[in-house]
Amino acid sequence: MYSSKTFSILIYFMVFSISSSCQSKLAQSFESEKLAYTLEPVITNMEIPWGMAFLPDGSILATEKKGELIHFKNGKKIFVKNVPKVYAKGQGGLLDIELHPNYNKNGWIYIGYASSEGQGEGGNTAIIRAKLKDDALIDIQKLYKAEPNTTKGQHFGSRIEFDNAGYLYFSIGERGNHQQNPQDLTRDGGKIYRLYDDGRVPEDNPFVGVANAKTAIYSYGHRNPQGILKHYKTGKIWVHEHGPMGGDEINIIQNGKNYGWPLVTYGIDYDGKKISDKTSAPGIVEPIHYWLPSIAPSGMTFVTSDKYPEWKGNLLVGSLKFQYLERLTMEGEKVTDRENLIVGVGRLRSVRQAPDGYLYVGVEGKGIFKIVPKR
Repeated sequence: MYSSKTFSILIYFMVFSISSSCQSKLAQSFESEKLAYTLEPVITNMEIPWGMAFLPDGSILATEKKGELIHFKNGKKIFVKNVPKVYAKGQGGLLDIELHPNYNKNGWIYIGYASSEGQGEGGNTAIIRAKLKDDALIDIQKLYKAEPNTTKGQHFGSRIEFDNAGYLYFSIGERGNHQQNPQDLTRDGGKIYRLYDDGRVPEDNPFVGVANAKTAIYSYGHRNPQGILKHYKTGKIWVHEHGPMGGDEINIIQNGKNYGWPLVTYGIDYDGKKISDKTSAPGIVEPIHYWLPSIAPSGMTFVTSDKYPEWKGNLLVGSLKFQYLERLTMEGEKVTDRENLIVGVGRLRSVRQAPDGYLYVGVEGKGIFKIVPKR
């Protein structure tokens, strides 16, 4: 006869064994050109895991596009309270999330989402910052709200990044209105924006002092940027953006520059018509890389971790269309090779390298997974 203490210990190890076995069965094995690895589930049963951020205690904040913010801690999903109501239509909803570079000191969390606040029916992209206390958002501050609202469901952009100087960058897509928004500095949409971390417009932003211009704009002529990051060596801001049918791009953002949409493009419209017969023009910055056919890129990260020496320095981009994670070998600002990873797992919405050095991916209809090398 077992004592109650012994019986409890036996039950614990039985449950642990079953849990480990289930986790092992859920993990999938893959072989790349240089590395064998497994894809291990971390947060399961998510519809569209749009963005993720990693807190100092190792827990994860993950956005569900439909409007839920999940705090995943100690193996449990906690639904954060006081999340702003989102305009959940088409590509709109609760989108990217990013921590302030000095989060340990100030606790600021930055969130991009589609909001119906403001003038007109529908919604447009908004950026807020807030703090997390007792699994609720507090001290919510609206930093930017694109105008006007529209009932169109396309191209909210909404990726967020900080540069080495602490400036806040974010993207807003052209909201399905390429005829007006991307090239017009008086209109939101089709732009990369730069602010101070508290929402103020930097005095040296390129269009400060330009009549009627949106002074938060840093670059323009973009379509729908859903990947943005700081280069780990140069500190430059890189973005990728959806082209039309063909012509997804990777661009390095420069102060005040025009990136061409829709005046130049490598793609055509979805009905087969030409949007432009030009792929380059004077005064327009050309992409460092473009995809034909389009892969529908979303999420982007550089591999800098010692956990993946075979991939170190590579750029990873999720593909919604072809359902893989693309690994691009870089020599400076030039793509020299491409490889498809975790093919067929699902639509890759996001990819991040976490402080623990591991790579995490968000897969639509499934959840967030960790890429673990086999050694």
